Parts: sequence; structure tokens; C-alpha cells
Amino acid sequence: MALQYSVTVRNAKLDAVETATGTSAVLKIRTGSPPANCAAADTGTVVATLSLPSDWMAAASSGTKAKAGTWQDTAADSTGTAAHFRIYATDGTTCHIQGTVTVTGGGGDMTLDDVTVESGQQVTISTFTLTAGNA
Repeated sequence: MALQYSVTVRNAKLDAVETATGTSAVLKIRTGSPPANCAAADTGTVVATLSLPSDWMAAASSGTKAKAGTWQDTAADSTGTAAHFRIYATDGTTCHIQGTVTVTGGGGDMTLDDVTVESGQQVTISTFTLTAGNA
């Protein structure tokens, strides 16, 4: 049997993600496949860099935790197709979360209204939610 947690424990685990990452997290959206894990070196080209709001995730509820505030880069770094993301600590180099990027409705871990990014364009994150096991 797999371990099962109460909603309180699941919410606490999710809230710990934001605490561990820090209040000034940096999101980088990149081209290509994501690295094997957060400890692996960055891959792809950075198409957008976002400084996330100081309270970048809402409080966990019912085993999920959604983005809070506006996640936006007013001028993309370069041209390319967004395919994965990494969320770093304030230093912009210590990766804490990574996943796939797709258009809204495409099933990615994070969604954009358009994954084709042109240098200098505005990039806005449509949705991003963390879900704890058993939720």
C-alpha cells in the first residue's frame, strides 16, 4: 500500500516548497527538453526570465497550491519555442522546481497562451499549480 497523508500534511508539504525556494524566486522559461532533474545543468536557451512576486504561490488548499499574483516578463530574452521551465532561488542559479511548458490546454506543468516567443515580447504565465500526492 502506498503512503497516504492527511490534507493538512499535504498542504504543509506544498507550502514548504515556497518557503524552501524563497520569497524572491526567479522563473526561467527555456527551449528544448528539461534536464534529468533539478541538480543537472541547465539545458536549452532562456527565452524569458521572470522575477516572481514576493508571495508567488497561494496558500495550499485541498492538496493543491496555485500561482499567486501576475507572473510576467515584459520583454522576452530571446526568440524560441518555450518547452520547459525552472524555478530558482533568488540567486537565479539554484534550481528548486522544473517541468514542461505547453500552450493552455496542452497538458504541460505550466501553460502559456503561446509557446512561440519572440525576443522583446511580453510573456505571461497562464496557469501553474502544484499538487501533492493523494490529492
